[in-house]
Amino acid sequence: MPRSVNKVASRNRKKRILKLTKGYFGRRKNVWTVAKNAHNRALEYRRRDTRAKKRDIKSLWIQRISAGARSLGYSYSKFINLLKKSGTIINRKILSKMAMEEFDNFKNLVNGK
Repeated sequence: MPRSVNKVASRNRKKRILKLTKGYFGRRKNVWTVAKNAHNRALEYRRRDTRAKKRDIKSLWIQRISAGARSLGYSYSKFINLLKKSGTIINRKILSKMAMEEFDNFKNLVNGK
């Protein structure tokens, strides 16, 4: 009995990976095994670097809030503590935007007006 191989599915799988590695350099774009390994590694780097980017953005928000709070005479931790005690619930992204673009509103937030 002849061996059964699903050639259509395997060819489509290979074509899909080779299409994804289209802009790669050298054999990484057209040799199946090299392209497959390069694509898998690229996915790992994408996962790692997306998380690193999120961390970097959050630290940037904190730096901006800290700069705004220091101009009003508070440290970052004391400022966040005051916000929590007053019951104000605003995330760091919005706070940083207020500190950079709408400083009057940020100042009112600190003074409790």
